[in-house]
Amino acid sequence: MSNTPHQLGDQFPHDHALLHELKLHNPHFVTLAERYQVLNGEIHRIEAGLETPSDDYTETLKKQRLALVDEIAGLLAKAKAAA
Repeated sequence: MSNTPHQLGDQFPHDHALLHELKLHNPHFVTLAERYQVLNGEIHRIEAGLETPSDDYTETLKKQRLALVDEIAGLLAKAKAAA
């Protein structure tokens, strides 16, 4: 198990410029990115052994993070299509 944080730039390595653009001009993206960072930080602390919640809780957090990644991927796809 890796305890390296999964930053959005790592999730979408070819879309750094578009992520930045969305951060500047899309309030919904900003909200999603902030929620992702909070969830990601909590998962990172769990994986690093700094927190020890139940496995069910950890899996719930990971599913929430995956749902955010999916939604962000959708926003990226829309932005690419509009470009």
